[in-house]
Amino acid sequence: MSGEVSWYRTGPEETFTLLETGKEGLKEEEASLRLSKHGYNEVETKKKHGPLYLFLKQFKNPLIYVLITAAVVTFLLDEYADSAVITGVVLANAIIGFVQERKAENALELLAKMMQPEATVLRDGLREQIHSRELVVGDVVLLEAGARVPADLRLFQTRNLSIDESALTGESVAAEKDTIALTGEDVPLGDQKNMAFSATLITHGTGMGVVVSTGIRTEIGKISELIRETETISTPLTRTIDRLGKKLFLVIILLSIITYFVGRYQGFEDLEIFLATVSMAVAAIPEGLPALITISLAIGVKAMASKNAIVRNLPSVETLGSASVICSDKTGTLTMNQMTVVSIYTSEGMFSVTGDGYSIEGGFFQNGQPIDAAKYPSLVQTLKAGALCNDAYMKEDGGIDGDPTERALLVSGRKLSAFHLPRLDSIPFESEKMFMATLNEPDEGTNIIYVKGSPEKIVSMCTSRYDGENETDLHGGKILEAASEMASRGLRVIAMAYRHMDVNKKEMAPEDIHDLIFLGLQGMMDPPREEAREAIKKCNTAGIRVIMITGDHVLTANSIAGQLGIKTGGVLSGSDLGAMSDEHLSGELGTISVFARTSPEDKSRIVGLLQKKGDVVAVTGDGINDAPALKKADIGVAMGMSGTEVAKEASDMVLADDNFASIVNAVEEGRDVYDKIQKVVLWTLPTNAAEGLAIMTAVLLGITNPPLLPIHILWINTVTAIGLGVPIVFEPKERNLLMRAPRPPDEPLLLPVIKQRIVIVALLMVTASFLLFFEKTGAGVDISKAQTIVLNTIVLFEIFYLFTSKSIYENVLDRLFSNRAMLGGIFIVLSLQFFITYSSMMNTVLRTSPLDISDWIAIILISSTVFFLIEAEKKLHKQSRENKGR
Repeated sequence: MSGEVSWYRTGPEETFTLLETGKEGLKEEEASLRLSKHGYNEVETKKKHGPLYLFLKQFKNPLIYVLITAAVVTFLLDEYADSAVITGVVLANAIIGFVQERKAENALELLAKMMQPEATVLRDGLREQIHSRELVVGDVVLLEAGARVPADLRLFQTRNLSIDESALTGESVAAEKDTIALTGEDVPLGDQKNMAFSATLITHGTGMGVVVSTGIRTEIGKISELIRETETISTPLTRTIDRLGKKLFLVIILLSIITYFVGRYQGFEDLEIFLATVSMAVAAIPEGLPALITISLAIGVKAMASKNAIVRNLPSVETLGSASVICSDKTGTLTMNQMTVVSIYTSEGMFSVTGDGYSIEGGFFQNGQPIDAAKYPSLVQTLKAGALCNDAYMKEDGGIDGDPTERALLVSGRKLSAFHLPRLDSIPFESEKMFMATLNEPDEGTNIIYVKGSPEKIVSMCTSRYDGENETDLHGGKILEAASEMASRGLRVIAMAYRHMDVNKKEMAPEDIHDLIFLGLQGMMDPPREEAREAIKKCNTAGIRVIMITGDHVLTANSIAGQLGIKTGGVLSGSDLGAMSDEHLSGELGTISVFARTSPEDKSRIVGLLQKKGDVVAVTGDGINDAPALKKADIGVAMGMSGTEVAKEASDMVLADDNFASIVNAVEEGRDVYDKIQKVVLWTLPTNAAEGLAIMTAVLLGITNPPLLPIHILWINTVTAIGLGVPIVFEPKERNLLMRAPRPPDEPLLLPVIKQRIVIVALLMVTASFLLFFEKTGAGVDISKAQTIVLNTIVLFEIFYLFTSKSIYENVLDRLFSNRAMLGGIFIVLSLQFFITYSSMMNTVLRTSPLDISDWIAIILISSTVFFLIEAEKKLHKQSRENKGR
């Protein structure tokens, strides 16, 4: 952009009038409409759904439709107890889901707030303070340290201007700005040195720029549009449950129709067969299943919270457990977001520095061996120069304030000594000069100038080097080779030099910076988190692929990926991605796991292509630039401590400790939740199928006095769903959850083994119960007593089958009594069974009769067969799998 006078225009006069009028009550719709004619747009915000919408949303499930229909029909038939219980189950499920999902999506509102700071502008030659929403293209904005950039600006004047763009680009180092025109097209945001972007933070210096974009046309505005356009996708669990609900709905409706017409054929009265059909449907419907699934998820939320993973909506608990890919930001997620000196080069050799972040704990090594740094003069002087030619400072609370690069240099010096020399003067860093210098006063002798800057610039100003004792030949080529080698490791390299000055010299000028003596190079990086390295190992074991997507440089990204153990076939940059078609990029995603210099659009594109390939994608991040991908992912995971509010609101889960390792714990909890949901299904469907089959069989056989009455079915459903179903979700974790591969996203809840159990258990329960019923009635036992025997037999069958449901595939003899909640539930259910069997009042209400000890022995012997049969089936199944594996 050239220096035309049009940069200084103040914008259309009518626009200012509209904005001012808008303050005084002009309708927002009218103001927006009139402003849009001039091409200016305010940030669009997504309206929140009201509480009623969120509550009604909980009923959007075919299984719930069946339950509501059953509740209405039973009410119309004066079966008020049945109707009340079914309605209670439906409402309980809806309330739990509503409470968890009440938190609205506020990402766009937060973006709008971030895009509206105060701005200092020059209008008609006068300096004014205005709200950023009043900015128009062409306004001249003044920038100073500590302020946020109010719009996208083309800079035309800078003085030592540095801007923290980490939330937008992912770079941990503040970007140094200048006014030099850019060359080329599609320059990555992090390389646009002559631009200042809306909502980024000015860390150092001053500047002036002309507004080129406002509102949704800014880079952060484009992110808000990406979020708005990104639909919140359903999770694998909700899709699986939805499919299961539809299947159960169709099967139950079909069986109900068959039962009704067979009953009519058998000669049953219309009302009688209708009641029997409704009873069959109520028996077959697993009305407790939605509530049990919700309880399982809620318990998972609590377990994850105890491990620093805060879940924002229930289904996300399980989604992370089924993730096959984790796309992670680098800065602040896999790394500490604290620049740290890790390597130092001097004439005495290459040294490594230990320690993480801004902690002064650490030591110095050479050739892998610890050293006493004080015995290496050139190393001491290099550390001293970095610490003194520095504007960062230690705070009283032990923290460090200042530019990230200068903090790193101050900390590396502090690992040896608290260097201090009075500062007489300084020349601040300027991007045009590429160096900073300070004039310090030693205790005695000459004053000294310390200089730091880019290796090329410092070497060009040096005439010799310090070898630890004397000043010797410079060997500039060797120094630049060392700098190049350090840079190839992804390090940011800063060179140090010095020069003695006359003791009477109290001020200095740029002209004094010459004939310097080279000291050394300090190479720094944003170090990887140690716990992240271990977490990635666990992800590899768990069959989860880790992909790094960052806005940082290619060399830095590749270096960090190597240190973390991320397996990749190379690195692709944002420019590479822009040149690729979706088909080409999709192919590269098979081997490439590191992407650098990426934009928010690139990240969302990668996530979308992975999802199209069938992956369940989790995305982690903490910056504004991560928000669109967080929202697009199957599960978005934001950082709680360093994460922006925009990222948190766009996510499904927030890590309270910013620890990537917490994701692994959350994966384990997610897999455990799905395990428990499968066990709930494993126990619920066979037992409900048996109850429904019992009524259907009675109709098919034309039995006028069936083994179970409708009120018995209601009792069994109510008592066992609470007393036996709920304890399943408290079952301890199974072993080796993280040794399994992620489950396929299209894997049904009704696994073949569960379908097999439904058939085995339902047929066994119904056959055994009917044989017992016919044996008793044939022996002249009262019909009420025979029905009571069948009632208790069904309940005992469900108790014995519950023990086998502690594991789908493994035998449970070694963990039979590991779940105290289950033992307590069984005790309560048995107590209630004794109560309805021997209480005269309940005998009248439920039409039951007292039983003899011989009846209980027969019940136990018959009902326990299900335990031994299923355990034997598990053993055979395991042997079969082992034989196939050989």
